[in-house]
Amino acid sequence: MLFKKSVLAALLMWSLNSWALPADIQAAKDEGMRLWGISEWIEMQPYLEQSAEAGDVESMYYLGEATRLLGRGLTTEAMEWYLKAAEQGDPYAMLRLFQGGACIGGKCPEGSDDWREAALGITLPKAEAGDPEAMLAMYYIYANLDASRLTSVYNFLGIPTRAGKWLKRAAEAGLPEAQTRWGRHIMNGRGWYFTRSRRLEAAESWFSRAAEQGYVPAMEKMDYVNREQQDFEESWRWRQQASNSGNIDSRLGVGWCYLDPSHDEEWCPNEQDKTKGWAILYAMSHELGGKGAEDIMDWNREKLTADQKLEAEALAEAEWIGRHPPLSRFPHRFGF
Repeated sequence: MLFKKSVLAALLMWSLNSWALPADIQAAKDEGMRLWGISEWIEMQPYLEQSAEAGDVESMYYLGEATRLLGRGLTTEAMEWYLKAAEQGDPYAMLRLFQGGACIGGKCPEGSDDWREAALGITLPKAEAGDPEAMLAMYYIYANLDASRLTSVYNFLGIPTRAGKWLKRAAEAGLPEAQTRWGRHIMNGRGWYFTRSRRLEAAESWFSRAAEQGYVPAMEKMDYVNREQQDFEESWRWRQQASNSGNIDSRLGVGWCYLDPSHDEEWCPNEQDKTKGWAILYAMSHELGGKGAEDIMDWNREKLTADQKLEAEALAEAEWIGRHPPLSRFPHRFGF
């Protein structure tokens, strides 16, 4: 169905919900988003359905994301959730709708650009007025429109494209998500840096700005760039900070380093604490299941006595399980 101009005009209000949800509904949303962070796409849905039914646009969008990922594509059910969010002015939902089959086999029916134009119309005025979140949305809009991912930030001469310019503006405006993404583009070879050390320094400067604001994915990148620069003490400091903030991979690395620092002495500059390491991994296994933490525990099972394991499990119950920020993979809001 083609949109009428009056419908598109109504979408240009960016009417994302700004009211507070009732406490019980907010708790349900929080649990749904926690499950989203660990890729539990089925389990999260009953919780976010409660907040979506209460009018929470973000919940509608992430229900669309979960349904899309479960269905390995833009299924009818996913499109229905995106449509609900888009009708409330969510530009990311509009982009998903634009991706969802308006153009088939290289042929686009008349009016297929409506959602793309709606996303631009709703976002551009706010971005030009200085809203960093809107600037970041403009990056995703233009990156989505580029002919290929290779040109989504820089063209072949290394000159930022429209997408790259908006991303950099959002980063310069202080938005940590944009700062981290801009740093990642630098790490991935974008821009003119004639030595690896200069590239690492440039990326680190952006990751540092975001990490100092408490943005956990940037803390993980600070661990990485400091390791690449052979500053293992600083790398370890950031890995601990990311772990304490809930990053799954960082928590796994910290637990392994405490349990057996000899497995990588440069990566693990800490003193061994087998009880603490086992406690961290036991807590992760308890909260997440899966094979990551359990594999490391299996490899090191003979290093602890039965009493030490019991002590570690008690420590996990007292200090880790349910007593730290929720574990998360911190997925991108507009990922693959």
